[in-house]
Amino acid sequence: MLALGEIMLRLDPGESRVRVAREFKVWEGGGEYNVARGLRRCFGLKTAVATAFADNDVGRLLEDFILQGGVATDYVLWKPFDGVGRVTRNGLNFTERGFGVRGAVGIPDRGNTAASQLKPGDFNWDEIFGKQGVRWLHTGGIFAALSESTAALVEEAVAAAQKHGVMVSYDLNYRPSLWKSIGGQKKAQEVNKRIARNVDVMIGNEEDFTASLGFHVEGADENLLHIDVTAFKRMIETVVKEYPNFKVVATTLRAAKTATINDWGAICYAGGKFHQSIQRDDLEILDRVGGGDSFASGLIYGLMTTGDPQKAVDYGAAHGALAMTTPGDTSMAFKDEVEKLMKGGGARVQR
Repeated sequence: MLALGEIMLRLDPGESRVRVAREFKVWEGGGEYNVARGLRRCFGLKTAVATAFADNDVGRLLEDFILQGGVATDYVLWKPFDGVGRVTRNGLNFTERGFGVRGAVGIPDRGNTAASQLKPGDFNWDEIFGKQGVRWLHTGGIFAALSESTAALVEEAVAAAQKHGVMVSYDLNYRPSLWKSIGGQKKAQEVNKRIARNVDVMIGNEEDFTASLGFHVEGADENLLHIDVTAFKRMIETVVKEYPNFKVVATTLRAAKTATINDWGAICYAGGKFHQSIQRDDLEILDRVGGGDSFASGLIYGLMTTGDPQKAVDYGAAHGALAMTTPGDTSMAFKDEVEKLMKGGGARVQR
């Protein structure tokens, strides 16, 4: 599996706030990359990432994180660093986990990054998809929002993948902060509607489908404390009529009661039927960032290895739940833990 996207250095103040922090824990993270890492570290599949870094010590630190995660770096492009970052630099993401009534907060610092300057023609897709054995491409709306050129690159990549019979998954991952200076929801819909025509597995929550593709679900309040699943299913049925190329549409069902207590589940539509995971009410969360990406990696693993959408959504929901019990964007779970949770296993001490 190949992930196309940007990877940033995450600076985590732990239990403190960014504005008063005196030290940070450092991780790597990126919406598309997190999926590739989960597939590699938790589920044991071979994965790689297509991205770009400025060639300095921060870029090499990011490379070291990727190598520790077992993700191949064959398609990492290295761009010269000018000593300041006027031309190209590496992205940073300051992220607070949140607690109780204080929600998680992300403060990205990613202007002029090497990845945001990627463009069509930077990768030989015929070689990658036609000869290198890639079976699955995963990318998403975060990367597409970084610049005009990254949006064009995503369009090029998904079209090339389809030409070679490679499955394409796409996480809409709408981020208002990324789109607001380049046209907001109107621009997001313009870009994502073009990309969606070459997507096989579409992933997103109710806000994503509304903001990125223009669909609406009745029954979701503005704080996302309640989701009418029946209304959401009706929306998905409308989505697949508009985009018959979608083989699977999947979403997490999250109700955020507090930053650290969420109801958590997932649903996917495939083969004309809905498949829903068990609902985990009052799930305790240590770090919610990356939970959706871990859902996506579990879903993809289930689809690739079993072809069973029910098993796939169960893998995804269990993996996402476990990923949110540990710090950082990426999963620290193992496949046997995921499968135990899928079968109803609990938190009893293992000795």
